[in-house]
Amino acid sequence: FNHFFRGKEDGTPGDHVYFQGHAAPGIYARAFLEGRLSETQLDGFRMEVGGEGISSYPHPRLMPDFWEYPTVSMGLGPINSIYQARFLKYLTNRRVDDTTDSKVWCFIGDGETDEPETLGSISLASREGLDNLIWVVNCNLQRLDGPVRGNGKIIQELEAVFRGAGWNVIKVVWGSKWDELLQRDVDGVLLNKMNTTVDGQFQRYAVEDGSYIRDDFFGPDPRLRKIVEHLSDEELRNLPRGGHDYKKLYAAYKAATEANGRPTVILAKTIKGWTLGPDVEGRNATHQIKKMTKDQLRTLRDRLHLQEEVPDSDLDSDLPPYISLREGTPEHEYFHARLKALDGPLPSRPVPPRKGITLPDDKVYEELLVGSGKQEAATTMGFTRLLRNMARDDAFGERVVPIVPDEARTFGMDSLFREIKIYASRGQLYEPVDHDLLLSYTEGKDGQILEEGITEAGSMASFTAAGTAHANRGVPMVPFYIFYSMFGFQRVGDLIWAAADARARGFLLGATAGRTTLTGEGLQHQDGHSLLLASTVPTIEAYDPAFAYEVALIMKAGLERMYGPDTPDAERDVMYYLTLYNETYPMPPLPEDRADEIAQGAVEGMYRFHDAPDGPSKRASILFSGPMWQAAVAARDELAERWDVAADLWSVTSYKKLREDALAAERHNRLHPNGDARAAKVTERLADVDGPVVAVSDNMCAVPDQVARWVGRPYTSLGTDGFGRSDTREALRSFFEVDAPHVVVAVLASLCAQGQIDASTVAEAIEAHGIDPELTPPWTR
Repeated sequence: FNHFFRGKEDGTPGDHVYFQGHAAPGIYARAFLEGRLSETQLDGFRMEVGGEGISSYPHPRLMPDFWEYPTVSMGLGPINSIYQARFLKYLTNRRVDDTTDSKVWCFIGDGETDEPETLGSISLASREGLDNLIWVVNCNLQRLDGPVRGNGKIIQELEAVFRGAGWNVIKVVWGSKWDELLQRDVDGVLLNKMNTTVDGQFQRYAVEDGSYIRDDFFGPDPRLRKIVEHLSDEELRNLPRGGHDYKKLYAAYKAATEANGRPTVILAKTIKGWTLGPDVEGRNATHQIKKMTKDQLRTLRDRLHLQEEVPDSDLDSDLPPYISLREGTPEHEYFHARLKALDGPLPSRPVPPRKGITLPDDKVYEELLVGSGKQEAATTMGFTRLLRNMARDDAFGERVVPIVPDEARTFGMDSLFREIKIYASRGQLYEPVDHDLLLSYTEGKDGQILEEGITEAGSMASFTAAGTAHANRGVPMVPFYIFYSMFGFQRVGDLIWAAADARARGFLLGATAGRTTLTGEGLQHQDGHSLLLASTVPTIEAYDPAFAYEVALIMKAGLERMYGPDTPDAERDVMYYLTLYNETYPMPPLPEDRADEIAQGAVEGMYRFHDAPDGPSKRASILFSGPMWQAAVAARDELAERWDVAADLWSVTSYKKLREDALAAERHNRLHPNGDARAAKVTERLADVDGPVVAVSDNMCAVPDQVARWVGRPYTSLGTDGFGRSDTREALRSFFEVDAPHVVVAVLASLCAQGQIDASTVAEAIEAHGIDPELTPPWTR
């Protein structure tokens, strides 16, 4: 803080520091000394609801003017820091922003390195030459329950891993007081003892007295005992570990900041709970010690030489006093001089805007709004065309960040390879095998596509880096992360939650979605539940569009929500999730006479797609999403022609939006008993028709069930509950009971339950379509 971390007060973004989540109290303490937090706020630590409290850990969602990066879910800080550092290089190489003066620091616990996300991407950092990245691993040898490597040596293990991955490794293992002892170690016995003593025993030394250390560590070998014969037991007890030697740490940090084309890791050996006294230091239960006794506080005070500032009388109260730096004292002068020299405090968010953003011209969307005529297309294809058009837009194009985990060809994005190129930090050093083709695999130092390889976690980390650039760089970027089927929310749900905490903005595209639409892939691929998982993230707007024009309308609204002039700042930090399907069919145009109505409905969650046909005596409504519109249309036609039922069709683009609107209306009515009642949009829009409602989706029934209690009419959900299968779309939709025949039967069964038709009519429809009523439900097969 006093020598290395650069702040933002000079108008630049400064350094990007990922603090260990559990170090939050220390960061708050420093912010208090800086005058950025008050005693009232400190009193409110972990008591946020009242308005003046501060969060338990680094949470930008809860403290948007303070914290920058959420790190407390183990492993997410490390992987995000790697891709943040790479994204800075990306911005510089594409000449969007000059990031050469910014470093990325990440503080990590040694136990945290067991998380796959921590070490899983370290080879990327060396491949990309991320000399702007510095990791500091706090090797206190302990995790929550006990030693990290009680029977081994975590520092040597990590050194081997990082050196093998091409990192600079700086070890800060022993404090300066060991230097003299090592100089006297002419036979190498001390060095050998250090290297052969396992971590569990070193943890034991942290809690024992000097006599035990003399006997157990130095005692067995007379040569070792002689090396320390001039030291008292107390001096042995106080031989420091390197991570507590400020001069050695400074030297390590200084070396780390001198870039040499590679990332750097500092492995610092420490004691967990250092300075907190013998009841806390190095204990297996240290992590669970939440409150200190008066004697423990007195020990801490004495170790910090604060007897003058905190007399014994101040420790008699239930709460110890806060200490501030008195103005005019040497400490105060030094403290603020260093703050000024480093351009202000950290953490601090956001960076003031340094580059504005211009949204794309309306012409970008026209191709999707006019439909595909007789040509068949998929919504995945429609999105790819829209992405291409956005990247071509003169004002907006450079802010587009396409991110794909090695599935671009699957999504039809190979057409972009040559046009906007794939990012490669050193350029393309080879001639690709398809160099003579129009769609050749083209890389460039100024490439725009982040082709991440097979790593959904890395792709999501890139999304977070790009999606928070508006706050952390003052340069808005718009990421479009396109992933394969269920390998999004299911695979990296924790990273998505952290992105929401970080106030990321951007688009998540679940391509090849649908449990029956993605054919041939089966159980591990076919996605019928990501919309449900998306509904758990408060700041995700989740959509399931059926048509290309819906994709265009939703994405346009999303960009306006994030960066348009009319959006309140408090509502901008959202992510949009859209399902995209690979089933092709003629894409209808946006009806010009209803364009505004449909645009509003598509964004709000639903709109009437077709009125009920004239003639039949009975009424019903069919709700559809995604490609299930075809089953809805076929069912509507059969119901009218054969069963005397007129059904109107509704496109439901977002059950999550409808549910949240309904919950808000319900809450308003509950809390305003004397005021005018509000109606949910789903209730209002279905109020002017009669008969039952059947919703059909290529997702679990729980997705359309989100609005069931507000429909106000008999409601049936048809969905794809169960494990996926490899087969044709027709077979799969019959298996999961979401095809047109099952929609027909569901409508007739609901009418029968209302007494509008006889049971024999339902039975006739079941028999006519060859449906076996004795089959067990799909989710049990």
